[in-house]
Amino acid sequence: MGSVLWWGLASCQASLRRTENTLLMDRSNPAKGGLSALFPHAEQYPSRLHHPGNKVREPGSSFSAGFPFSERHVQAAWYDPEFRPAHLITTTGEPLTVEQPGRWNLEAGPDFLGAVLRVGREQRRVEGDVEIHIRASGWQQHGHGTDPNYDRVCCHITYFPGELPAEDLPPGCLQANLMEPLQAHPAFSFDALDVAAYPYAVRAETPPCSRVLRNWSREERQALLQAAGEERLRRKSHLFAQRIEAWGIDQALYGDVMMALGYAKNKVGFRGLALRVPHAEVRSLAGQDAIAAYAILLGVAGLLPSQASRRWDDTTREFIRDLWHVWWKHQSRFEERVLPPNTWNLNNLRPHNHPRRRLMAAAHLFTRTESLHETWTSWARQSATDCVRQIVTQLTATPPGYWSNRLSFAGNIQANPIALLGQARANTVLANVLTPYLATVHRCSPAANGILAVLPSEESNAILREAAFYLFGPDHTTELYSSEVRRQGLLQIFHDFCLHDRSHCAACRFPTWLESGRPSPLESAADD
Repeated sequence: MGSVLWWGLASCQASLRRTENTLLMDRSNPAKGGLSALFPHAEQYPSRLHHPGNKVREPGSSFSAGFPFSERHVQAAWYDPEFRPAHLITTTGEPLTVEQPGRWNLEAGPDFLGAVLRVGREQRRVEGDVEIHIRASGWQQHGHGTDPNYDRVCCHITYFPGELPAEDLPPGCLQANLMEPLQAHPAFSFDALDVAAYPYAVRAETPPCSRVLRNWSREERQALLQAAGEERLRRKSHLFAQRIEAWGIDQALYGDVMMALGYAKNKVGFRGLALRVPHAEVRSLAGQDAIAAYAILLGVAGLLPSQASRRWDDTTREFIRDLWHVWWKHQSRFEERVLPPNTWNLNNLRPHNHPRRRLMAAAHLFTRTESLHETWTSWARQSATDCVRQIVTQLTATPPGYWSNRLSFAGNIQANPIALLGQARANTVLANVLTPYLATVHRCSPAANGILAVLPSEESNAILREAAFYLFGPDHTTELYSSEVRRQGLLQIFHDFCLHDRSHCAACRFPTWLESGRPSPLESAADD
């Protein structure tokens, strides 16, 4: 039964990724206006304009085109050995092995330089550059065929299957796609990728975006951030709607909460764990027993200690024995699903954020009498303020038990209770899970209609600070992005225009509403 459920869910996941024409509920489809009332300024964000120096988005490809991720996501999947498929098949049917993916190019030219590939049964060695696109047509759309910088491209990698005529590419250029191999990776998820963690270009001393915004008023800058933030939240809602369509509401909510619990370093691991131990299986095997759910999650995560430590006290030894008592009953069911040790990034991780503590929070959240969806549905009928207050209380509660006053198995007992989730992580759940949930499932509820105004701000981070510095200069006031929606806007602008800002290039320019002929978000807001 367990393997059937697992492979059934994996099949749903593959179906979700395989579908180019996304299956969305009418009420949440941006193209049909379903989200316009909740994100009224999102359309003023200029993310769909072609920015000549920006390779983050494919020209001519819009958010609703069936692949709501960027080319950079595909580049990261190629670059990262954790996700890059060990074996590919070229469009001519030859096996392709990646010996070296190449050096990530931050200048003009192909995406990766100096790659080394092995091709065919004879494993012949091929060296050269690699160009990445979402679809094969990207090569022609970007004009690479007439650009001498691309003469050394030895392999054209796309996400979706597709093949170009050989004469359109450099002589002998291989072609392969990543879609099916990535679908076969049970822990892979584009939305769990932290694309800012991969190489990106250093800005010029005065980047184009800063020059454009230099003379904007404070109100105009805030309007830009508001529009960008609403667009970012609308995209998150769009993706959540897809997951509901593929998996059902309980699994979609469970998976997104799990990923939010993973902190920045372990989002991929938590998303993979949610797929390997689905919500329905947690409820079926553990019922309302949070310890049983915790033992299963910890076991499949590969984080349940197999040997006792001298540093453990008697209470810890007894707690681990209780977990093993549960895990032994289910170990054979899950043995093929256990995540490998390198899944988890534990370096320089605060004890509060360790997956072992966060999984206890998940166990408590998903073994309640009512499902999380049922509870949040009842709170969605209240005002946004009351809804947020109750969810924060739920998330930051300190359940009784072993972890109520400990930070690790070997650590000291703390004098005061310690919540499994702090306010900062709860705020992350509100922005990244609750808001898309309300927008797609309860878009007409009182909570949904007021959520943007009451979202508490997440903690500042390096990306926010860097984006603000390059957009507004070193002397800007943080009041520009004091609200959570505007902080989301900073993140969206960073991902769309800063990650590949080749700002030393004279052709690069930050798009403005004046250049596009569209009204600025400030003017649009005045019209509302």
